[in-house]
Amino acid sequence: MSSTLKIVLCCFAIALSGCESMKYSALEKVGIHKRDILIDRIEDTQEVQTDGQEQFQSALEQFRSVVAFDGGELEQMYNKFNDEYEACEQAAEDIEDHIDSVESVANALFSEWQEELGQYQNAKLRRASERQLQNTKQRYRQILGAMRQSERAVQPVLAILRDNVLFLKHNLNARAVGSLRGELANIDREVAQLTASMQRSITESQRFIDSLKDAP
Repeated sequence: MSSTLKIVLCCFAIALSGCESMKYSALEKVGIHKRDILIDRIEDTQEVQTDGQEQFQSALEQFRSVVAFDGGELEQMYNKFNDEYEACEQAAEDIEDHIDSVESVANALFSEWQEELGQYQNAKLRRASERQLQNTKQRYRQILGAMRQSERAVQPVLAILRDNVLFLKHNLNARAVGSLRGELANIDREVAQLTASMQRSITESQRFIDSLKDAP
């Protein structure tokens, strides 16, 4: 059977399967192991976090444009701001889903690794593998903590954006817009904190990926 056909059949099996363990088994049959999947999912999470940084920054810039309103189509500016807010909501969902997928495969990998320790006949090799497992789990807990922290940092920003979107929705006039200028510094600060939190998560994740790739 050709490699291409194996991959096609594997993808078909994954599409039919709703169970993560079945997905992992199908992938392992074509040489893609849980450690590879974990690295891929962490890299995908880094990408959505980077996209999230850009999206929340874009929403901030659009809000800055709204509060700087000096004539023109205010409703059009509101619609753009609302679109940015909804895109932020989607970005938050994407980040959460990707972190969940990382946690899923990591749990499966560590469970498999722990179970395989009992299969060793050589006690020295088993102890070495057990130490490596514990070290990997410790590093993983650090990156998962950083990921979850960045995920939590999203919610205050979404709440502030939502409040301002709702206020503008029913107050499309220059006076109302002027009253929101004081909100700009607050949103600016929250977005900066969120961006920094996501960057810490991305950096920690990269260190973890490098350690996995360097491991035997």
